[in-house]
Amino acid sequence: MATKEQKTMPETEYAIEPGRQDIISTVVLDAPRELVFQCYTDPKLFAQWWGPSRYENVIEKFDSRPGGEWRVVQRGADGTEHPFRGVNHDVVAPERICQTFEYEGFPGHVALQTATFEALGNKTRIVAQIVFQSVMDRDGMVASGMRSGADESMERLADLLEKMKK
Repeated sequence: MATKEQKTMPETEYAIEPGRQDIISTVVLDAPRELVFQCYTDPKLFAQWWGPSRYENVIEKFDSRPGGEWRVVQRGADGTEHPFRGVNHDVVAPERICQTFEYEGFPGHVALQTATFEALGNKTRIVAQIVFQSVMDRDGMVASGMRSGADESMERLADLLEKMKK
């Protein structure tokens, strides 16, 4: 009888300290840094892993250069839409992406996210710091289920990277 191959899913650590305006997440993925960075900056790849799998990602804008804008709409099977947008402030391949992030369902609440990609041999450590305009904005993001969505995104990214390595 064949046994199903056991997959190891990435485990993301979160630093969410009371009274602070930021969230810091750290995850190690089993893929080279250049490949991971490509999944963050290529719209066709990004659409395959970002957010919960119950949504289809519709890429409306995706300019991964400094100053480039992005807009992604997550669309549910029932037609529900969740649009997100931002501007890339700094993109240094394959080391760092600094960009704004705004959920259009709550306009005017813009966060600044900086993701760094550290090579660990054939693995990559991603450290992402998201700084919100207020503690209330940060706490609202946490209460929205951000952790489960981020965890699912990293699982989907790990699956995509595994397929790309073959």
